[in-house]
Amino acid sequence: MPNQALDRKYEYHRMLPHYQKAGRTLFLTFCKANRIAFSPEARDAILTHCLHDNGKRYDLHAAVVMPDHVHLLLLPLRDEKGWPYSLPAILKQLKGTSARSVNKLLHSSAPVWQEESFDHVLRSQESFDDKLEYLRQNPVRRALVRRPEDYKWLWVEQSAGK
Repeated sequence: MPNQALDRKYEYHRMLPHYQKAGRTLFLTFCKANRIAFSPEARDAILTHCLHDNGKRYDLHAAVVMPDHVHLLLLPLRDEKGWPYSLPAILKQLKGTSARSVNKLLHSSAPVWQEESFDHVLRSQESFDDKLEYLRQNPVRRALVRRPEDYKWLWVEQSAGK
C-alpha cells in the first residue's frame, strides 16, 4: 500500500506580514498564478492598472510588467485623515482590478496572481537606486530586450529615470 502521506498535495501559504513605515518607499513584487506568459495585451492592461492610482493612493517611481511577474517602486500616500494607504489595500485593489482585466481579455475566471507578494522597505537612497536599477534591468536579464528603454512595459518616472 503506497504511503498516503507522500501522495498528499500540500497547499502552502506563507501569509507574510507586510511591514510599512510612513514616508518610506517600497519595492514590491507579485507573481502570476501560473507560468504561462502574459500576452502583450494583458501586460498593457496590467501596466495601465499600475499607473491608475499614481498620485492618488501612491507615488509610483517605477514599474515593470514582466511575462510572469510585476515589480513596483512606490511610496504610499496619505488618505484624507492623514493615514498612509495600507500596502495590503493597495495590493488588493491593484491585483484585483488587473486580474479582472486580464480575465476579461482571456474570457476566463481563473486566478491571475499568487496570493502572496514580496515587499521590501527601502531605507536609503542607495537602496532606492539599487532597486530601481534591478527593476530597469529585469527585461535585459531575461533577454527580452537589449536595453531597458526598449521594453514596452517598463515605466520610470522622469525624476527617477537614468
